Amino acid sequence: MQEAKAKTKYVRISPRKARLAAGLIRGAQVEKAMHTLQFSPMKGSRLLGKTLKSAVANAETNLGVQRRDLFVKEVRVDEGPTMKRAKSKSKGGRVPVMKRMSHFTIVVEAK
Repeated sequence: MQEAKAKTKYVRISPRKARLAAGLIRGAQVEKAMHTLQFSPMKGSRLLGKTLKSAVANAETNLGVQRRDLFVKEVRVDEGPTMKRAKSKSKGGRVPVMKRMSHFTIVVEAK
């Protein structure tokens, strides 16, 4: 089977939140997946939508397949580096704030 891939790295969203949006499109047809992400209120949906559009463009350009023949074979949200910050608290204390990042990988395949 013909497949195309797109990666987006160092996205400023925690992997746990992004995986919620990724679960919505796993195994779906590309047209339906794009509509699902477009109308979902989650931030991860907007970010995954960009990666999905890139994967579809890669498939159309490199493989010569049409959008209606594609489906989402794999959606992976991996953990990226964590920016460690601190927030001041009372009595001179500090609390760590972990600003997490994600790496997205989407693979689309022609039927």
